[in-house]
Amino acid sequence: MSQPSQCTLFADATDASSVAINARCLLRTVDDRRAVVVAGVPVAHYTLGDAMAEAHAMVSLVDQGWATQRDVARAFGCAARSVRRCQRRFEQGGLAALGRRPGYPRGRPRLRPSRRNKVLELKASGVSNREIAVRLGVTEKAVRKLLARLGFKPAAPAQQALPLSPSADPNLSASSAPTSSMPAAQRRSSDDASGAPDAPGADPNVSAFSSTDAELSITADIDPLDRSGDRLLAHLGLLNDALPLFAPGKRLPCAGVMLALPAVRDSGVIDCAREIYGCIGPAFFGLRTTVVALVLMALLRIRHPENLKEHPPAELGRVLGLDRAPEVKTLRRKLARLAAVGRATDFGRALARRRVATHGSALGFLYVDGHVRVYHGKREVSKTHVARMRIAMPGITDYWVNDARGEPLFVVTGEANTGLCKALPGILGEVRALIGERRTTVVFDRGGWSPVLFARLIGDGFDILTYRKGRCPKVPTKRFSEHEAELDGRQVRYCLADQGIRLLGGKLRLRQVTRLSNGHQTHVVTSRRDLAAIEVAFRMFERWRQENFFKYMRQEFALDALADYAVEEDDPERDVPNPRWAAIDLELRTARAELQRVTARYGLEAVTNEERLRRTMRGFKIANAAAGRAVTSALKRCVAIESRRAKVPRRLPAQQVHQGEVIKLAAETKHLTSLLKMVAYQAEGELVRLLAPHYRRAEDDGRTLIQNALASAADIDVTDTELRVTVAPLSSAHRTRALAALCEQLDATKTVFPGTQLRLRYAVAAAS
Repeated sequence: MSQPSQCTLFADATDASSVAINARCLLRTVDDRRAVVVAGVPVAHYTLGDAMAEAHAMVSLVDQGWATQRDVARAFGCAARSVRRCQRRFEQGGLAALGRRPGYPRGRPRLRPSRRNKVLELKASGVSNREIAVRLGVTEKAVRKLLARLGFKPAAPAQQALPLSPSADPNLSASSAPTSSMPAAQRRSSDDASGAPDAPGADPNVSAFSSTDAELSITADIDPLDRSGDRLLAHLGLLNDALPLFAPGKRLPCAGVMLALPAVRDSGVIDCAREIYGCIGPAFFGLRTTVVALVLMALLRIRHPENLKEHPPAELGRVLGLDRAPEVKTLRRKLARLAAVGRATDFGRALARRRVATHGSALGFLYVDGHVRVYHGKREVSKTHVARMRIAMPGITDYWVNDARGEPLFVVTGEANTGLCKALPGILGEVRALIGERRTTVVFDRGGWSPVLFARLIGDGFDILTYRKGRCPKVPTKRFSEHEAELDGRQVRYCLADQGIRLLGGKLRLRQVTRLSNGHQTHVVTSRRDLAAIEVAFRMFERWRQENFFKYMRQEFALDALADYAVEEDDPERDVPNPRWAAIDLELRTARAELQRVTARYGLEAVTNEERLRRTMRGFKIANAAAGRAVTSALKRCVAIESRRAKVPRRLPAQQVHQGEVIKLAAETKHLTSLLKMVAYQAEGELVRLLAPHYRRAEDDGRTLIQNALASAADIDVTDTELRVTVAPLSSAHRTRALAALCEQLDATKTVFPGTQLRLRYAVAAAS
């Protein structure tokens, strides 16, 4: 084909071969040549099919300010995301980076050979592609493509059983592998795993989860301070989690955190993680180690993976039974792999079921409230109202459900800009699935006020308890009387009035209990008629336990810290506030304020008018003509702005408001870390309850004492059957005595360290 001449390529751009990028930029194609023209001047030309040159042309148009990303994407027939991706590649690697083909590089395997063997073995045993993807932390599409590339056929006998050696088969357990080919330490663990868990002389490194976690009993190391052998096994795909091996030590920093292990075990977080996630593939830091490490980090006030830089990995590793604790990048990878599974909600449900089974008596009253996690990044995400700051800020709302003691039960991440009224039915659907048909009282603040919602919840078998919202007639003072009672071990006294109210035009009958304090009346509305008025008020005011929980979690566990800054696509049709309407409304409020000011000035002139000087209204108007004109002008301006605002819709679809993609904060990783921090808070609360009978000030500073004990140093001694933890004494004798009593109670639980058969023994060292 002959090459087009320059005059043909840059001729008048009015035919069908030209595409207008915007008012000054043009894209012209002739035969197999294409040119980019800006203000009549050609700035780039290339042959069709030259992806690198085309990408560079798109990047140049945007970077030079000639066109926007959306205009360029429309003209070149791609997505705006593709243009941004090209810009990012060009910034990082220059022109050469634009030559890479999109998608995963051709010819590069997605899985290591050890994992390919594992995929074949799992598929031959009948495991589905989705389950294989979950176990390996990849997508189902990657597994399907790998099986197709390897030519796997379920019916072929040659593919059903691959004669892999123990060193090549990642699924070969220690109990089924030939003992003659194992290392000595590995063979010893395999032999002991088949015996009774509490047999005398049993290896303390044998896993406590015998049948379901046989891979945990494999180890190639003898020295607890050198785990290179197990790291090699993990690299070869033969180890799913490193077996905890402990070495004796004196005054080990932060070893006091092992006091929390009985409470962590009772929470069921390890069992629930195994039930939901299975495993995270061959790794030295496996699922059990990752979960235990994150919970203990929270208890040690290591609030974020980045804070691990301030702690020596070797010291933290001694607490986990490893030579080193996972570091920042490792923990981030583990969290990303767990988040990729997308089952944090199921994980939270499993934890809540365990909590209900053990603490069901505290679920008569459930407190529901939203907590906004503020986003300070550069991406444009939806705003929501932050009550504690009294301002709307970018972020996302988590709805927490706490029991009568203020302990968290579960957390739900709400949709963007979803208020408590809209979120409550879904949240209470989760509650109903957890507690069954038991009737429960739901306590919430004015954000959930909706008589229509009340009628629906009462019909679904829930009772409601909330503050009354809006204006209502004051209760006469003569109706109030003093009420006094002892509730939850505390003496309570209120001045209350009790009466019935009707909502929804008399269709909904509720009860109103009003408290009088310093002349102020606080109205509490409930559907519970069986409770005394003082208990209704007490349960409502106990909602501050949940507010205190949010404050404590923000300060001590960094609840608001984002685990990552990832975003995901949001519903483009979701309605959001119209910024144009908001701007006009602000203008209207300003105009009304001006009208009020000039009207007040005009009224002041009328009040101070001297009748002996201006006896008629006409004379007053003539004397104050300027002020009258100001009032008329301000009134006309308000009417005009109101008319203009009425023509503008108050809410619009998100895609009409936001430039580019409609996005929201990715919730999976944050939801997962919030659940683990919740487990840490629950474990700390369990220790405080055990401490309370032995420490008089447990209500005031019990958590402070527990926090100091967990962060203190401790000695570790190891025997064949026990792991003895001797905690350093605290700052005063009475606190040390309380800690010693706590250690006796923890001993009675007969807790074993996760992943071993070592029974934990606790004691407090003698004061020096």
